[in-house]
Amino acid sequence: MNKRMAAVAAVGLAGLVTGTLSATQAAADPAGPPTYRQLSGVGSDTTQDVMNGMAQAITINGTKVIGSYDATGSAQITTKDPAATPGCTIARPNGSGAGRTALQNSLQAGNGCLDFSRSSSLNLAAASPGLTYVPFAVDAVSYSITPTSTVPRKLTLADLKAIYHCDPNYVGAGPNYSLTVYLPQAGSGTRSFWESQMGITDADVVAGVYPCIKDTKNGSPVQEHDGRVLDDKSIVPFSIAQYNSQASQTIADLRGRAILGTVDGLAPTVLNSNFGVKRDVYNVIPTGKLGTAPWSTVFVGNNSLICQQTSVINTYGFATNPNCGDTSKQTS
Repeated sequence: MNKRMAAVAAVGLAGLVTGTLSATQAAADPAGPPTYRQLSGVGSDTTQDVMNGMAQAITINGTKVIGSYDATGSAQITTKDPAATPGCTIARPNGSGAGRTALQNSLQAGNGCLDFSRSSSLNLAAASPGLTYVPFAVDAVSYSITPTSTVPRKLTLADLKAIYHCDPNYVGAGPNYSLTVYLPQAGSGTRSFWESQMGITDADVVAGVYPCIKDTKNGSPVQEHDGRVLDDKSIVPFSIAQYNSQASQTIADLRGRAILGTVDGLAPTVLNSNFGVKRDVYNVIPTGKLGTAPWSTVFVGNNSLICQQTSVINTYGFATNPNCGDTSKQTS
């Protein structure tokens, strides 16, 4: 361990929160009747499980209306009944960015294949047709390491920024760095959010400005919230809601040996209102559908069907959002 990391490690260890949730794991893709739903959505890995829970809990006139498709799984998905809406077998979008792109493509084609997307980051870049990012829960993100890692369990945000800027006092000298600094796969909302917190841009990461950063391992993309990528000399961001849900077996446990680090002396928990690395999570819907059911009924306003499901939000590790259902965040 280099001198700076050794000094940071000497500060001490912090308690880690693993959560005490319990629930039946929701299905990965729409399960049970009807096979095809009125509102089909794709995108974020971070919120796929809570939206699967919403899909099971929310009905209109006794019928499930949300069809939420996971970020990973089969190569293709079919989002609408081929007999009624042909051409809706598409490549499965992985991540917030890919979900938004797929939704835009569907809206531009007017094919009705997708009705919303999931996003764990905010992107108000121009979109045609216009999109609205509707917040529904609050997540937080920390760094994850192994229990025997060379990286301390207690860091400051400044330390993390130095690591993700490839400061040799933290990661060693290249090209054989002493620490592998991971980001999730391209298009990940967690990747985009973490980059913004670290003060780096994705364009610079892709251009190799920060050569210690990797988003693949053994030739495969690093999937967000999968701690099995870690060894004792690596670090990767991890959604705290996802971590807690995995720890409680609410969803599939992909943590491997991952544990969460403490940032600026604050415990890594979504419900810690003082934790600095927090974010809203969203469902993205066509702005033109804000006043149209079932979009308006399910997504829009503090009394929407999703905003009423506080127990589902909490069960999947998220905190409730005081701005749930807000429609002010619209693309230009």
